[in-house]
Amino acid sequence: MTVKAAAATALYDIPGPRARRRHRLFGVLATVVLLALLGWIVHLLFVTDQFTYTKWMPFEYKGIQELLLRGLGNTLKAFLIAAVLSLALGGLLAVGRLSEHGPVRWMSTLVVEFFRAMPLLVMIFFIFVALKVQALPALVAGLTLYNGSVLAEVFRSGINSVDRGQKEAAYALGMRKTQVMAYVLVPQAVRAMLPAIISQLVVALKDTSLGFLITYEEFLHAGKLIASNLDYDLPFIPVVMVISPIYIGMCMLLSRVAQWVSGWERRSPKTEAVDIETAGAGTLLPGGVPPTAPGP
Repeated sequence: MTVKAAAATALYDIPGPRARRRHRLFGVLATVVLLALLGWIVHLLFVTDQFTYTKWMPFEYKGIQELLLRGLGNTLKAFLIAAVLSLALGGLLAVGRLSEHGPVRWMSTLVVEFFRAMPLLVMIFFIFVALKVQALPALVAGLTLYNGSVLAEVFRSGINSVDRGQKEAAYALGMRKTQVMAYVLVPQAVRAMLPAIISQLVVALKDTSLGFLITYEEFLHAGKLIASNLDYDLPFIPVVMVISPIYIGMCMLLSRVAQWVSGWERRSPKTEAVDIETAGAGTLLPGGVPPTAPGP
């Protein structure tokens, strides 16, 4: 068995012929059920006249198109600001939790645990209502505090997952703690952290929809205005059918970007494996004769 095959099957047994047939059967049954469910949903949409021209006509108006585009732009703006601040706050809190100074570590732990446990909607409402902050800063602040606290645990876990010997070897070479963190631990931990980081950023992107509760004019808020203010038999379902695929597409695009970054990192010369020649028999002394033990 090759090394690659051994690594690929280290955690499970290779399925036999009966197991493979059973897996194919389950796959076919699951596909049939999903197709039946999708067909039933499409049937209900046709029965309730959701595809009539009257309900889709509002999207031809330039004003509604501009409203949707403006809401989409506001959603992306809130997400980008919150994502950058969340990554920065997460890194800062992770460093604090890994600090050797007790008060710094305890304070960072308290902040992380508090904001991880606090419901995001409560934080947004508190900042918006009690502190009287504008809608965009309130939304960004709530997203930053929550997602930054979660990312802090992701960073800390990723750094701690690196083999302890790597850190000890770096210290043995005379490197300072900052150098060990920047040049040894973090580069090796990035691969382990990247999927969790992207997952949390996807959560942050979807949570920007909470902004409509504090009257922030984001994408969902624009859809709500269209569905509630037009006299076309309340085209709520068409609005959902327009907004949902765009949200899903943005999340999938973010995941694709993460896959591209991960692949680029693996191909980077700094992380690419270097072929090492196999050591062979050679001369050990200039005379070409290996040393021998002195005779008795």
